[in-house]
Amino acid sequence: MGDAFYKTQEEFLFASAEAMREEYKAILDVGLVLQLDDPALATDWDMINPEPNIEEYRKFAMVQVEALNHALRGLPQERIRFHLCWGSWHGPHTTDIPMRDIVDLMLTVNAGAYSFEAGNVRHAHEWKVWQDVKLPDDKLLLPGVVSHATNVVEHPELVAERIVRFANLVGRERVIASTDCGLGGRVHPQIAWAKLEALVDGAALATRQLWG
Repeated sequence: MGDAFYKTQEEFLFASAEAMREEYKAILDVGLVLQLDDPALATDWDMINPEPNIEEYRKFAMVQVEALNHALRGLPQERIRFHLCWGSWHGPHTTDIPMRDIVDLMLTVNAGAYSFEAGNVRHAHEWKVWQDVKLPDDKLLLPGVVSHATNVVEHPELVAERIVRFANLVGRERVIASTDCGLGGRVHPQIAWAKLEALVDGAALATRQLWG
């Protein structure tokens, strides 16, 4: 887009953050939970041409995170969720940036909970990242345990297995089972409801395994 007002992209970015702050505050002021959907933190990697190296990309992404935190300053973290994903497009995703390369940037966002893809077959193995990454004590994880990327409905036992993996790494009280991304418009409504049913049944199985 053309810019005839702001001197730099960064100045425009932080002005946008100031404007969005009012929207975020209004949502929180009426008692709702604020979820920030930000696939860009991961997907911008695929969209920059020529492709940057990891360090260049991290410097670029950190400015975006700083602007977001500017918008969130002083707002109640415990009622803010941050959603990261690699995009809802149905494709091979072979050029996705690895979770390990951006997980610390995600945790820098001033939110109380982090939602991310963990059921998608391209990223399902990345639960292992949490073997090495320390989740801050006041944060929660919302890993996706059913995926928007396939019409196959996950078995409740697989859902439970995925939940328990995360619970064993970060603590059973700190995991909320979630979807990889929004299901609406990405799978047939009947399939979406079946996936949510599998999510509920799998969470019940995981609860019995974790609490007895």
